[in-house]
Amino acid sequence: MRVLITGITGFVGSHLVDYLLAKHESIEIYGIHRWRSRTENIDNVVDKLHLVECDIRDSSSVRNVVDIIKPDRIFHLAAQSFVPTSWHAPAETISTNIIGNLNIFEAVRQSGFNPRILVAGSSEEYGLVYENELPIKEENSLRPLSPYAVSKVGQDLLAYQYFMSYQVDVVRSRAFNHTGPRRGYVFVSSNFAKQFADIEKGKNEPVIYTGNLAARRDFTDVRDMVRAYWLAIEKCEAGEVYNICSGKDYSIKQILDILMSFTNVKIEIKQDPKRMRPSDVPVLRGDNSKFCKKTGWKPEIPFEQTLLDILNYWRSRA
Repeated sequence: MRVLITGITGFVGSHLVDYLLAKHESIEIYGIHRWRSRTENIDNVVDKLHLVECDIRDSSSVRNVVDIIKPDRIFHLAAQSFVPTSWHAPAETISTNIIGNLNIFEAVRQSGFNPRILVAGSSEEYGLVYENELPIKEENSLRPLSPYAVSKVGQDLLAYQYFMSYQVDVVRSRAFNHTGPRRGYVFVSSNFAKQFADIEKGKNEPVIYTGNLAARRDFTDVRDMVRAYWLAIEKCEAGEVYNICSGKDYSIKQILDILMSFTNVKIEIKQDPKRMRPSDVPVLRGDNSKFCKKTGWKPEIPFEQTLLDILNYWRSRA
């Protein structure tokens, strides 16, 4: 089986590589990356991969890659995935996420074969959710509150349209927050962990800078998430959408408190106005029953262990 992973050098892509190499020896893994992509996440296994340089915003480049590789499975993970960046670079976010996804669908449609595709959507698509709508089911209204969220709604609906119009064999996932080792430091749990690690090493003053601590999010360990992605592409129905989540939410303040319990340093907490968003989703907690019933998946790694692993990851690099 030939598996193509877009965004293979990234956080989720590299963990998916680890999972496939450990569990599925008969798979040939191909990955799209840009010439300037940082590869440290896959450097230790790069000799086991087939890497192809490609910008998903370039339709002819994507078409060439699909025609040459002829993948049996495509995990479309490449994206501009940081919500705050989407406020400062909305056009780049829309172009990368929607046009990039469109280029993959068009390449597949014109290729004459029909690989199974997983589109990695996001819980941010739900946006403004009311308390009486929790936990969030797949049929909940989509009220996106950021350019990133809008771009993910675009990907989601493109996948539905290409399934309906051209029978493209695509599964739509809506992954809630996922984190773990290698998560970029701009994301909240990793950012806090890096600040703690730098303070422990004496590199920074003992102050943790935060944004909105009241927001609540449903977190899953990335290693559970990539296992879910594999089950989704193997067992879920084409054209359907599935929440992938733990079903439990944590406030950002709780994340900070758990990380603080792993260190002996005395910390002062300061809110940084630059870390506040123009509009923020108050709470996201998902209902994963549809996905779990279809695949038998359930999260296995406790959130406290995930946070400790993130902290130790940054300690090793501090």
